[in-house]
Amino acid sequence: MDEIAGSAGTKGPRKRLRVRLQRRSKAWLRSPAAVGLGAGLIHGALRFIRRTQALAAGSSDYRAILTRHHPAIVGLWHGQHLLAPFFRPEELPYVALLSRSADAELNAAVVARFGIGTIRGSGGRVREAVREKGGARALIQLKRSLDRGSGVCMIADVPKGTPREAGLGIVTLARLSGRPIIPSAAVTSRRHVVERSWDRTTLPLPFGRIAVVMGEPITVPPDADPAEMERLRAEITRAIEAANAQALRLADGGRP
Repeated sequence: MDEIAGSAGTKGPRKRLRVRLQRRSKAWLRSPAAVGLGAGLIHGALRFIRRTQALAAGSSDYRAILTRHHPAIVGLWHGQHLLAPFFRPEELPYVALLSRSADAELNAAVVARFGIGTIRGSGGRVREAVREKGGARALIQLKRSLDRGSGVCMIADVPKGTPREAGLGIVTLARLSGRPIIPSAAVTSRRHVVERSWDRTTLPLPFGRIAVVMGEPITVPPDADPAEMERLRAEITRAIEAANAQALRLADGGRP
């Protein structure tokens, strides 16, 4: 009995030690030094991967489209954001909307290395974003960026929500700014899909093809009522998913 009690008595200190070590490890991974190191490595890897990619036949002339409609709102799905810098014309200024969470610091640092500005907030569920995550402030900052001539790269679906279903945030930004939404997708032929991630994050791999597809611009009237906003939200969902399906076909060798 004494041996059992002694064994049980050691579990508490061991567990507390393990928890402390986990907290310290997490704190270090979020430190400026660790974020800077990780961002540099990811940025270098992405640049290398992009240099090894050939543009798939049938891809959209994304440079002409983005130049013609600049400044526009480029709508993408979660899980494809790593490829956004691959098709952004470097001469056009852009900002990206990123989460305010501590875990998004690495994403923000990577984006900055590509010369893309960042605005932190949530642009998916408008009511929840305004109440909890500074969504109203983020939308105001995004509108000001568009007014100043900077395009916006915005992930259309809601974090931890239904993947590949546009939220009202992107529709609201288009209504407030008067700028068009460009439904967009980019897919590489060699890729690894993280199946356990909620958004099935796609990691591009080198030495393949990249397909970039952009749909027709979608505008939102300034006087759009809730019913019209919902209709356009569904239309944007269909348009981005259609671009994604076409990009998959092209990247995998399908006919344009």
